[in-house]
Amino acid sequence: MIQTYYFPDVTLLITHYNRSHSLENLLLTFQRLNCRFGDIVVSDDGSKEPHLIHLNQLKQVFGFQLITTPVNKGLGNNINKGQDAVKTPYTLYVQEDFEPLPEFPDKLVESLNTIKEHPEFDVIRFYAYIRYPYLQPYNDGFSKMVIPPWATRYTKIYAYSDHPHLRHSSFFEKFGRYVEGLRPDKTEYWMCISFIQNKGQGLFYNDFQQLFHQKNSQDEPSTYSMKQWSVSNNSLLVFVRHIYRQVKYNYDIYFR
Repeated sequence: MIQTYYFPDVTLLITHYNRSHSLENLLLTFQRLNCRFGDIVVSDDGSKEPHLIHLNQLKQVFGFQLITTPVNKGLGNNINKGQDAVKTPYTLYVQEDFEPLPEFPDKLVESLNTIKEHPEFDVIRFYAYIRYPYLQPYNDGFSKMVIPPWATRYTKIYAYSDHPHLRHSSFFEKFGRYVEGLRPDKTEYWMCISFIQNKGQGLFYNDFQQLFHQKNSQDEPSTYSMKQWSVSNNSLLVFVRHIYRQVKYNYDIYFR
């Protein structure tokens, strides 16, 4: 018998921009996993007409709330207006270019139980590009993210990340709203800083690329590109970038 997973206390919040077929794949994958939510909110950031047409077609099939804007206002505005539409106690935040893997529903059951029993956890993270640098074993599969006094790695700021995670829908009350009008990486950065300054607590899934897959197709590639200096492997740039981030990130955490 195929197991059905129903999460009435969780809203699936998806941010979307010009990748409606990726969104369809995400929703279909949750459907194939028999994973249902109390609500689904799709927050669109002023997509082009063909994608808007497709979004409204998908809305009829999947029954989600579609929150739109007439012009592109950036990631900060897109997450803010999407989160404003959430009415359940918990939010599962996923960007449209991800798809859950078969192990995810069971881990979401476990995570939801954990965050209900231990509301001091603000987020439970399910995906990352790299392992969080400072972890304490918590339970089978998850570790607690910590920042010890001697923490020297600047990647400590990624206790928060825009990658898939479960959080309290009251997230803004503790950490404030996302900064609007900035590049997506800066929007995420300032929420990372706020998360640390306001003593956010969270769990990190140890096998951090086994619950979600980030899917970028040729037809719908990533709509965001990083500045060249920030991703270059040039040895001098790598060194300069490391020093710059060490100074700036710690200054922003402790003095901004």
